[in-house]
Amino acid sequence: MSWIKNPTPIRNALFKEKALERQSQLTKPAGSLGKLEALAVTLADLQQSEKPSADNINISVFAGDHGIAEEGVSAFPQEVTVQMISNFLQGGAAISVLAKQLDAAFEVVDTGILTELPAQDGLVIQRAAAGTKNSLHHEAMTQTQLDIALQAGRNAALRAVKNKADIFIGGEMGIANTTTATVLYCALLELSPEEITGAGTGLDDAGIRHKTKVVAGILKKHQDCGTDALAWLRCAGGFEVAALTGAYLQAAQSGLPILVDGFISTAAALCAVRIQAEANDYLLFAHTSAEQGHRKTIESLNQTALLNIGMRLGEGSGAAVAVSLLRSACALHNDMATFAEAAVAGQETA
Repeated sequence: MSWIKNPTPIRNALFKEKALERQSQLTKPAGSLGKLEALAVTLADLQQSEKPSADNINISVFAGDHGIAEEGVSAFPQEVTVQMISNFLQGGAAISVLAKQLDAAFEVVDTGILTELPAQDGLVIQRAAAGTKNSLHHEAMTQTQLDIALQAGRNAALRAVKNKADIFIGGEMGIANTTTATVLYCALLELSPEEITGAGTGLDDAGIRHKTKVVAGILKKHQDCGTDALAWLRCAGGFEVAALTGAYLQAAQSGLPILVDGFISTAAALCAVRIQAEANDYLLFAHTSAEQGHRKTIESLNQTALLNIGMRLGEGSGAAVAVSLLRSACALHNDMATFAEAAVAGQETA
């Protein structure tokens, strides 16, 4: 798996400089479009283009089941995972609706759900196993299974590159995966379970207290992993979280900007950055999740989120909602007139 540490592209600084210069010449007071200005400049730099674009969106939703669900850490039964995959493919889930609205390329990747679905349009099957093991008592997966899951994500990013995507969005589905993500946050950021553990799919206070104890138990069980992101993915991660990590690494290596969704996706982004620090340059964080602790992780990566609207659904839905901001930023940057073009007097200088 030597590919996971391949370098990201060397970018020509000229595109960023030209974007900044254009922003200074558009018919508006400097800074009046707020973060939209910086967003357009960032996309111009990452895409190495004078005309950044968010027209061609690729969305891959990775699905996997978790052995830790045996510990009663979710408000929903585990069979919901496979049921929701069918819902994705039939167009009834939130991310399916949003993908259609965006005219995005959309696929679901089975990285290891308990009940295997038959081959069908929109479903990519690249299974590591029928769910992970219970990480409270065992290592969640073998090294071979981790490699398969990482490669599943890599392949999805390569498909997006082949499709000439402007932006890659990774989503996820897997009952109990907020517990898995919480463990990764605690381990890699050296935070306590109490600081991060939240309600997930809707646990009550007693459920959150139980989940917190389970997270603490997993951390103790695998404490020898230290702060090694790959070791934690193997010992306490999920197949879909590992696939997201692989997708983010390959997208960054391919120079493809990534719009990161919420709590689970950000755990994978954190793993990716710990494996390859330069991947952070290609991450755009769509929103601050209502799930406890998400903001701390974004801040730890010296990033800020585009939106804060109380979302915590997952699936890639928050990222899909944020695409409209990217599209607005690009349209304003590319299509507004300059002061010279509009024959408008610019700001006077002393």
